[in-house]
Amino acid sequence: MNPTYVPAFAALAGSAIGGLTSLASAWVNQNRHDRAEQIERDKISRQELYKKFIDEASKLYAEALMRSEAEVGALVSIYALISQMRVVSSPAVIDEAERVARVIVETYSAQNKTFTELRQAMVARPTSLLQIFSEKARQELSTFQSPLTPALGRP
Repeated sequence: MNPTYVPAFAALAGSAIGGLTSLASAWVNQNRHDRAEQIERDKISRQELYKKFIDEASKLYAEALMRSEAEVGALVSIYALISQMRVVSSPAVIDEAERVARVIVETYSAQNKTFTELRQAMVARPTSLLQIFSEKARQELSTFQSPLTPALGRP
């Protein structure tokens, strides 16, 4: 090989390595960005699912306190939401959602409450039926962390 070609080959090799490094860096950054967007979409989707469940469960529970006959369609909707949670949520969240549904169904069989009895029950037991569910859901959602944001405790 002619010694005059060595610098040319070295320059070409350096350019190729630099280009590949740049390409690899761009690919890694794009992959990381796509993963962060997916995590954020998953988190928002779960937040919406939990919000729907809380809305439905609250309405059903209030209705169950005042009435003895359940709206089957409304009960089906709450069980449908729980089934959706089974696909994406942790066992702790699902267990708590099932507990809430059981309490609602049991409440329909209990004696109807007057407004005065409801007020007295709220004073005697101010914690909400959905408080534990909400706490479990919040804990689960707090585990979602974008790869673009540093973990707590890291610089």
